[in-house]
Parts: sequence; structure tokens; C-alpha cells
Amino acid sequence: MKGSREEKKRLVVIGGGIAGSLLVRSLQFDADVTLIDPKEYFEITWATLRAMVEPTSGERSVINHRDYFTNGRIVTSWATNITDTDVLTADGHVIPYDYLVIATGHVDSVPKSRTERLAEYQAENEKIRSAHSILIIGGGPTGVELAGEIAVDFPEKKVTLVHNGSRLMEFIGTKAADKTLKWLRSKNVDVKLEQRVDLNHFSESDSSTNKTYHTSSGETIKADCHFLCTGKPLASAWLQDTILMNNLHSNGSLAVDEYLRVKGQKNIYAIGDITNIPEIKQGYLAQKHAEVVAGNLKLLMNGGKESKMVAYKPASSVTAIVSLGRRDAVAQFPFTTIIGIIPGIIKSRDLFVGKTRKQRGLESHVV
Repeated sequence: MKGSREEKKRLVVIGGGIAGSLLVRSLQFDADVTLIDPKEYFEITWATLRAMVEPTSGERSVINHRDYFTNGRIVTSWATNITDTDVLTADGHVIPYDYLVIATGHVDSVPKSRTERLAEYQAENEKIRSAHSILIIGGGPTGVELAGEIAVDFPEKKVTLVHNGSRLMEFIGTKAADKTLKWLRSKNVDVKLEQRVDLNHFSESDSSTNKTYHTSSGETIKADCHFLCTGKPLASAWLQDTILMNNLHSNGSLAVDEYLRVKGQKNIYAIGDITNIPEIKQGYLAQKHAEVVAGNLKLLMNGGKESKMVAYKPASSVTAIVSLGRRDAVAQFPFTTIIGIIPGIIKSRDLFVGKTRKQRGLESHVV
């Protein structure tokens, strides 16, 4: 029977993050789709820091895969190998494919179930609430946003942020970094630049609080707890012994062509942070990858010609909005950089959670 599930092309997507979740949602009625992911849920990653200061917000930003992906197969396991025809998983599945999309993003140590993830937010919140002083290590967007969330929601806490660079958030321009530094210091965040913290050697008092940390410049910092907000490696090490081993760059990224196909492959694609596309790694760009590949796969699966495929156009300039608590944000656009309430209205109030849920066919708010 034409259009039956048996006749549909078999699409396997590895990774249920920002890009992978949108792709399986988009193609679930156009192909026989299998999602392979070690966790049972999709997490709106840029909302995780808000959930640490307000755990109930995680109810909206942590979403079981089955809530948005209703017409396909979910294999909750790690992918361990790829052949020309199949994907092998850690729990012994051998999953055949006609098309394969790799969307594994960065390495992130998170639990398997949504319930466990929400419990982690609660534990992080208790850690923040019980501390008088907090050390944040890393001055990229994660460290800056966490410092902002804590400084706004818990102004009585002493927050110290240590960053090894000469300025915060090197991925954006100096104007945005300088404005952010000024804002943090206005909220009494002690920012220390060009220093590292040695986490192999820090001492604890008998009360398990009031730890003493040492920096590379010889300073000592006393804090009740710390949060490590440094970069994470790409989740591609498992590909080193697969048919894609020669497509891996030294930083772990996968080489792709203008259609986001892995170079040299006809039916294997990569989307999101794992690609070697020369652009900043951001969630909204990962979703653009998913949209381009979804359109091209629909074309090919319906018998369309390769010559009609749409090429992905990398972002030509860095546009970024970094939230600073619930009200403010710093925004870098191609022709201007602003800080305060206006960019805060764009991002900080809802962190695009409602929009991201709607893109996956869900209500903006949890019912």
C-alpha cells in the first residue's frame, strides 16, 4: 500500500538535543524515524541556569522525547558504532538506516530520566541557597549567565567569578564584554580575569563549607561551593573507530559539505555543534541546521533530485544575546551592542522556552 510505514525511508537520528529533537519532530510523518539518545528527554539547554535558581522552571524546559515525538521509535542508549548500513548501540541494538543524521552536540553528564534531571535542579538550588559565598569558574556565556541569575535572585550572596581570559566571553566583541563586566560588578560580583583555579588542590574546613581555593596568580578565594562553567568537548570520540573516522577534525568536529552531509557520504548528515561549520555554536543556529536538513531529506525521500537541495548559509556575523538575570541582557547585533531591559525583554524573561516548546508542537506553558 502506497505511503505505508513499511515503504517509508528509514531515518536514524543520533542525539536528542536542540537540533535532533527538531529534526525528528519535523520528519516523524515523512519517514520511519528512530531517535537514539542516552536520555529520555530533550532539554532546552540555555534555560538550565534559570532552573538552578528556580527549579520549577525546569518543568517547562525538560521535555520527555515522547511528548513531542509521537510517531517513531526511541532507543534510550548510546550509539557505539556506525557501518554503511546500520547503527550499533551500547545495549545491543542494530538499527538499519537509509539516512542517518548525527546530532550529538557536546559531552554532558546528565541522568537518564526527566525526574532525575529535575531532582538535580532542586539539589543545585539547595546548594546555592545554603551557601553564603559562591565561586564560579569560567567567564564564557554559561558562567556569566549563572553569575547574573544568582546575583539577581540572591543579592545577599557573595559571588566570585574567575576567568582565564583577558576579557569575558571572548566569542563576542569587546564592547559587549566590557558592558557585561560593568554590569556584573554593579551587582557586586567579584570578577577576576586572567586567572585559573586549581581544583585539584582546595581545602575544606570541618564544616564542609568555607573551602579555600587557589588561583594561578597566587590568590586565595574562600567560598562555600563552586560551579564549573568551562567549555565541554564535542561528543564525537565514539566516531573514531567508525566509517567516519577520517571525517573528524582534531577538535572533534565532523567535516560537512554545504548541505550538511558528512563529506564523502551520500546519506549521512551532521547538524548542530558537532559540525565544522565556521560559525559560533548557538542553539538557534543548530535549529537552522535541522530545518535545512529536514527540507532536503523530504525532497530526497520523495524522489526529488539532488540538484534541488538547499545549501546551508553559515551566519556571516556574530549575533548573540546573553541574559543577565530575569530583567536585563547584553545583546550584540551586526551594527550595535546594547545592554539592559530591551534585550532583556527579548530573551531574559522567558529564555525562548515558550517559542522552543511551540516549535515542537507543545503548549508554551505546562498544562
